Amino acid sequence: MSKLGRTVTVGALVVASMAGARTSQNACKKSSQALFDACMAGTASDRSLAIGKCFNLSDAAARRACTQQASNDKKDASQECKDERQFRLATCARLGAAPYIPAIDPANFVATIDNPYNPLIPGTTFIYEGQTAQGLEHNEVSVTTNTRVIFGITCVEVLDTVELNGELTERTLDWFAQDKDGNVWYFGENSEELAGGLVVDLGGSFAAGVDGAQPGIIMKAHPAVGDFYRQEFDLGNAEDVAEVLSLAESVTVPAGSFSNCLQTKETEALDPSALENKYYAPGIGNVLTIDLVTGERLELRQIKTM
Repeated sequence: MSKLGRTVTVGALVVASMAGARTSQNACKKSSQALFDACMAGTASDRSLAIGKCFNLSDAAARRACTQQASNDKKDASQECKDERQFRLATCARLGAAPYIPAIDPANFVATIDNPYNPLIPGTTFIYEGQTAQGLEHNEVSVTTNTRVIFGITCVEVLDTVELNGELTERTLDWFAQDKDGNVWYFGENSEELAGGLVVDLGGSFAAGVDGAQPGIIMKAHPAVGDFYRQEFDLGNAEDVAEVLSLAESVTVPAGSFSNCLQTKETEALDPSALENKYYAPGIGNVLTIDLVTGERLELRQIKTM
């Protein structure tokens, strides 16, 4: 974390703190408040729309119940807005008040992603499975031979698909690149949620450099216990963060037993209650994800190579 009037460089990430710029000093807090204001305005708008529909009901009792439900929904949504603001402010307290603007220099990036905790070798497919309350989840993460240039960086394209009870429910293209220090950066995603074979939501999709979005670090070159960092940054859309908890975990999954695993805790501003522990084995990558709310486990079953 930088002090006023100084600049601290961590790998390719540069955070500049400007003593004479009041806006920069408070950028994180101010953006958090602005997002809260927008969220609250959205809850009021949603309530008004819902009540408008209530008025179109002919039965008086149904209208009253509908109006009450609209008010209850607004109350719940307002609490979610408050939770999001609290989470963002807590993140500001840990990462600092300056704007989040990573210094991305194409000359500082390499073609191969070989970070020990997150190697992404084209032609590799990681297969995960786990039982959920809705049924069997089957997740395949395939490192393709495709690339995409973002911010002048040639990124590796990864196809991530999720099936629930045999039906495709999510299809995502992710773009990653590694800097010379070994940090793996996350430059964006095209995320599709599907139902009945149709795309029903694109939430979470972003590309660094578009509409204020910035890349984040998905895996640090030399992670240490206590590290806390942004994995993606698109305000109001994609705001995941991670914290390193351990470098000495042992994990057993169908694909094998692994020692000296990196353990992280990951969550997001848009749903602070969503908490996950992820485990990364040296030379392999992610081997296990545990949902800390439900206890559900997504375990590595197999690694395929072309």
